[in-house]
Amino acid sequence: MDAAFEAAEVFTPSSPEFVADPYPAYARLREAGRAHYCPPTGQWLIPHHADVSALLRDRRLGRTYLHRFTHEEFGRTPPPPEHEPFHTLNDNGMLDLEAPTHTRIRRLVAKAFTPHTVTRLRPYVEQLADDLVRDLVADGGGDLKARVAEPLPVAVIAQMLGIPESDRGLLRPWSAAICGMYELNPSQETATRAVTASLDFSSYLRELIAARRANPTEDLISALIAAYEGGESPTEQEMISTCVLLLNAGHEATVNATVNGWHALFRDPAQLAALRADPAGLVPTAVEELMRYDTPLQLFERWVLDDIEIDGVTIPRGAELALLFGSANHDPAVFDAPAELDLSRRDNPHISFSAGIHYCIGAPLARIELSASLRALLHHAPTLRLAAEPPRTRNFVIRGYEKLLVTP
Repeated sequence: MDAAFEAAEVFTPSSPEFVADPYPAYARLREAGRAHYCPPTGQWLIPHHADVSALLRDRRLGRTYLHRFTHEEFGRTPPPPEHEPFHTLNDNGMLDLEAPTHTRIRRLVAKAFTPHTVTRLRPYVEQLADDLVRDLVADGGGDLKARVAEPLPVAVIAQMLGIPESDRGLLRPWSAAICGMYELNPSQETATRAVTASLDFSSYLRELIAARRANPTEDLISALIAAYEGGESPTEQEMISTCVLLLNAGHEATVNATVNGWHALFRDPAQLAALRADPAGLVPTAVEELMRYDTPLQLFERWVLDDIEIDGVTIPRGAELALLFGSANHDPAVFDAPAELDLSRRDNPHISFSAGIHYCIGAPLARIELSASLRALLHHAPTLRLAAEPPRTRNFVIRGYEKLLVTP
């Protein structure tokens, strides 16, 4: 580790230049060592693939610490009372739970994401992708994000949950407001929007759960209610939090992987031409490479529950780690020519879906969605091109574009 290296001079997530292209900064972080403390964010930055992969599986770390410590015992300031609705919603979702509560809820939800269940959804996903792309082409183009990337995964997860089609327009705005809190140092305005969305989304789901309790259907909410009434779990708050998590996690990464991926393709005409020439052969590896190349989730946080040592440095209990997925996915120790887009890349152990007990439960479904939209666009819009250079969102953690205007 380079003792003179100042991580804060390199890792500047509030900078538009960094957000536009963080990958050169990641290279400097990797070259300088395995762990760097960054005072502005109060985190230890972990940039190497081997460390990120190992730490995602390390039980000395946790997504939460409240199963073992109070805020005060852990040396942390409790969140402001006015943020309570967001934290009640967020902290009861399985992504922010640890064993045994996490194990209990994930076991139930996993029943909806078995290989058989996910495979059964494939015709629905492919037909929906086809319909969305046909409409985009018929209209002479438009915003690929709003017309295809967003509605496809939102509709799929809403279908699984049993959310009526007439209500699905509510979901994306709620999700976007809540996910704003996952950025580093969110503003008070961001927190206010997230609290309002948390209250509204929770109220909506509470009413939907009551309706499904009275009239069960073949959906995940009804299955969770049946488990609850059978004494297995979860509580109503856990049900609400799980549904919100599945909606948020079930589409945010897919939306941004789609848009980031197509922008990367437009910037590399040779790779796009190869994909158009052999979609059947290249789509499976292209999906993995596009997830790696411009990672939709750049950072995942972990709390240090017991002291750990990285590269000779002791990181104490109470510290926060920033596991840099985007950096890990560009680590030359693991990927040949990581800065190059290679749609035929076979050796591709990217960690865009995380790892360990919090590995993305919907990863197989996300792959089906990404493949379906990619194939539909290649088939129905074989000369698809960029109509205007897209503006990046101001977010760093959840990486994407505000829109992607295309012409068929």
